[in-house]
Amino acid sequence: MKKHKLICVAGARPNFMKVAPLLRVLRSDRHLEAVLVHTGQHYDDQLSGQFFRDLELPPPDHHLCVGSGSHAQQTAEVMKRLEPVVIAEDADGVIVVGDVNSTLAAALVAAKLQVPVFHIEAGLRSFDRGMPEEINRVLTDAISDALLVTEDTGQKNLLNEGIPEYRIHLVGNLMIDSLHHSLASARRSDVLQRLHIAGKRFGLVTLHRPSNVDHPEALEEILGALAEISEAVPLLFPVHPRTRASLDRMQKRQNGRITYLEPFGYIDFLSLMSNSSVVCTDSGGIQEETTALGIPCLTLRENTERPVTIEQGTNTLAGVRRNTILAAWNEMLEHPKTGRIPPLWDGAAAARCLTVLHSYFGIDSEQIQALPLLAANAVA
Repeated sequence: MKKHKLICVAGARPNFMKVAPLLRVLRSDRHLEAVLVHTGQHYDDQLSGQFFRDLELPPPDHHLCVGSGSHAQQTAEVMKRLEPVVIAEDADGVIVVGDVNSTLAAALVAAKLQVPVFHIEAGLRSFDRGMPEEINRVLTDAISDALLVTEDTGQKNLLNEGIPEYRIHLVGNLMIDSLHHSLASARRSDVLQRLHIAGKRFGLVTLHRPSNVDHPEALEEILGALAEISEAVPLLFPVHPRTRASLDRMQKRQNGRITYLEPFGYIDFLSLMSNSSVVCTDSGGIQEETTALGIPCLTLRENTERPVTIEQGTNTLAGVRRNTILAAWNEMLEHPKTGRIPPLWDGAAAARCLTVLHSYFGIDSEQIQALPLLAANAVA
């Protein structure tokens, strides 16, 4: 019996967390064959190698070694290097996740080769075309054959854009699958002891978006607010390489109780996040993870493509100015959000993705064995 071959493309850290649970169900399925392609968009050990180990990802079948560059250069290089792989593998489909340059590049390659495109985490919209990720999302969705969404707003956005309803599937959130799968390991991490913060109250900071970190005046506004917040709760700040370059150019640090650290792997970071009192971030995925963990989150952006984390979860949109961030902080202290976990963020999204893939290829859904297994592995 011939298996349907699916190429799974990952290029950056958020992609790895979404691909890991998907690969587990694909590689245990007797009808589908998974080929993992790492584009190399994130390529150093901190942003790539350690995440592969922490997420128990197998070595990629193909590593494109694209590296960094402008958006145009990076997208073009992924397309140039991925096209011969898709042709040589004679793929029956290409799975892309998220909204990074590798996502759009892989979708374009597959679509032009008339290979079906499956976009997981489709339909998210910030409605801010100044965000490169928003361009990637809109274009990837426009050329995808099946669109797998994490929340109700994703469905509504796609329908409003004219995507036929039969191509849209609500499956839940693969990021939360990875969180559930790894939470027990995170609880065994000794990172709190290594940092001498076990039993102590602390907050966590991540910043990486160019609009926040590439402009000194913007970064100073944010750091000024964080310095004030740190007087109430000390902050740990694992610094993204892009952000560190900006901080080095500024040649100064804000006062306050902010500890600047090297980036962590997934398990150690998850341990820190699950033990923190508050997370201040401009990351999309961390908005979702904090909602799943019930941790208060201040999103240091003017908008979010994940409104469910605000409407149902623990997230607050804080803006990027010192006064708006501090206002959101004070509001959070006075009126803390309890939040709840959105529907289908239950650790079984990968199994529902598998169901969609089986349906697309006409495989009898009764033969799927992964769903109860994954649900049983979910960690409350």
